[in-house]
Amino acid sequence: MKITPEQEKSIITKILTKLNVPTEHAEIVADVTLDADLKGFSSHGIGRFPQYIKGLKSGTIKTKGDIEIENETVSTALINGNHLFGHYVSYKSMQLAMEKARETGIGMVGIHDSNHFGVAGYYSDMALMEDLVGLVIANTEPAVAPIGGKIPILGTNPIAIGIPSNKNYVSVDMATSASARGKLMEAVRRGEKIPENVALDCEGNPTIDPQEALKGSILPFGAHKGYALAFMIEILAGPLVKAAFGTGVTGTANPEEMCTKGDLMIAIDPSKLSDLNIFKDQVDEFIDQVKSTDNIFIPGDMEVMNVNNHQLNGIDIDDKLYQQFIDISHELKMDLEDLFKE
Repeated sequence: MKITPEQEKSIITKILTKLNVPTEHAEIVADVTLDADLKGFSSHGIGRFPQYIKGLKSGTIKTKGDIEIENETVSTALINGNHLFGHYVSYKSMQLAMEKARETGIGMVGIHDSNHFGVAGYYSDMALMEDLVGLVIANTEPAVAPIGGKIPILGTNPIAIGIPSNKNYVSVDMATSASARGKLMEAVRRGEKIPENVALDCEGNPTIDPQEALKGSILPFGAHKGYALAFMIEILAGPLVKAAFGTGVTGTANPEEMCTKGDLMIAIDPSKLSDLNIFKDQVDEFIDQVKSTDNIFIPGDMEVMNVNNHQLNGIDIDDKLYQQFIDISHELKMDLEDLFKE
């Protein structure tokens, strides 16, 4: 079945507020989740939502309190998320990074004790929509084995970059692994296989079974290059921001464990380096060069196409996911079936 973007936001917000999540937090979670589905990152969209419900029930996601600024300078800050929804913590942190960037040229905000935050690109988009460069990195529970090994030590460690432009949406949002862990979890739910050259089983053998891959390890993208990038992100989103690292990271895949991962939000104001309009014109000039050959895409083009498609045709909900939502609604004594049918 399919639902509209409006239905998705309504369903998520109603469930979360029923569970005593503050309205502002619930609306941010709904907006970030919808953003993932519109862009085609379904593994981090509404399909991930039942995991958040488990986190709320387990107490690993808190509904009371607020973020805490532990250290701060004119350009930097360290945030304790106090185990609130990662979407809310990251939203507020990028807002702070953007404020600092407008003042000093760059803002850098580290986060620890937060939670899964959805798609990293949502937060880099916050910056580019305000004519700032946005950069977001995070570490996750171990899922990737170092090159030559078979024991997961590194996370899927995403990176997202958004760059303002006059004519184009310029954005990249990707895991440093061959696949996001969420895509494997989604494949399990849907009863699908995964592509070859994505993962290994626990014995270090190649596998296309997502269940075996989740027990084993995901390969880094680009072999040693993806491994090296994930390695560096592990440090920048771990020790640098007072978060866990390597095998000490928990709670991003298993919502019943406290989340110990870290995030780093960076905003850069191009106008502090050169004329903003000249910068944006030159970005577009570069893109025109790249697109001078037929059928060339830039980072962000696929997301624009997906957004247009999903806004027009709706967002897919598979039978198992639909049933999970019905089970949640029954447990909460809510009637969500009408919302799905509106």
